[in-house]
Amino acid sequence: MLFRKEIEHKKLFKLALSAFVLAIFVIVLGAFTRLVDAGLGCPDWPGCYGHLLWPNEAHEVAAAEIKFPDAPVDHNKTWPEVVHRYFAGTLGLFILSIVIIAIRERKSAINPITHGSTVLQTKLQKVPLKLPLFLLALVILQAAFGMWTVTLKLWPKVVTAHLLGGFATLTFLWLLVQRLGGYRWQLSVSELSALQAVKPWLILGLVVVVCQIALGGWVSSNYAALACPDIPQCLNQWLPPADFKTGFNVWQDIGPNYLGGQLDNHARTAIHLTHRIGAIIVLISLLLLGIKLLQVRVSDISRWAYTLWAVLFIQILLGVSNIIFALPLWIAVGHNAVGAVLLLTIISIIYRAYTATESSSERGSL
Repeated sequence: MLFRKEIEHKKLFKLALSAFVLAIFVIVLGAFTRLVDAGLGCPDWPGCYGHLLWPNEAHEVAAAEIKFPDAPVDHNKTWPEVVHRYFAGTLGLFILSIVIIAIRERKSAINPITHGSTVLQTKLQKVPLKLPLFLLALVILQAAFGMWTVTLKLWPKVVTAHLLGGFATLTFLWLLVQRLGGYRWQLSVSELSALQAVKPWLILGLVVVVCQIALGGWVSSNYAALACPDIPQCLNQWLPPADFKTGFNVWQDIGPNYLGGQLDNHARTAIHLTHRIGAIIVLISLLLLGIKLLQVRVSDISRWAYTLWAVLFIQILLGVSNIIFALPLWIAVGHNAVGAVLLLTIISIIYRAYTATESSSERGSL
């Protein structure tokens, strides 16, 4: 059964939940910005053509194009980039607020209690600080990646790292919400034993999903999404010509403008094919994981298994739709968003599996 203790730090919980929801918007906006080729909609950072928003009046546009002759103003690309930056900046302020409140609540926990007491240690453990501090460091690093994305002109390695950093921020915020909310399973001894056998499958599922997300980022940053326009074959072949060495050369030179990609077709085909193979591995791994979860024979765990399969099915459907319909914008954005949901679903199961405790009714019967 799912046990949820009463939330003791309601302010911190609400703030973490709000930051998590905002992080979802940042992830979706980031995908939208990338997919409409607006990553260089503003050629400078943190401003946009030297403006807090973007040049709008005719004389502002003229001045901006004189200052940045290689980057003509395109309002269809400036606004997505600026909006994404402001949402990301607001998320950083939310996380900073979480850190400040966590520090204050830990201080309030220490004040009335004698140092070194068991009660103090227990109370302090309920106010997480390491995770908020880690999130703050992560969001600062994300800001740096955002800057390098622009200054290094969409260098694929930086763009992919920026995407992974966004997913990591979302994931750790979700973990913070889970911890502050006190969500955990209370199981019998036999159920805990059965769940123990599932843990390696959970870690395997997490690893393959994270690798697939990284591959998806590499596909996107190298503009390889349409390298194979047909399915199940690629270019009407099961094994088309593919240059894996060039496609996965992470030491590409810094300097050219990577908008639109710099790789040839064979290199992009290699990237796309690898992502497809990764999708098959994810499909098999998560199907097996779901079966293992069902074998624990706990209703709440079974619901999570079915949820995992449902999200997986939607993600596969969106991936196939991207190919069949030639990467429609909202399907592509949805593919990014549901990828995040798939990751969060596995994280939710892992958190509950590793924090599960023996049910109080069974302890009382011993």
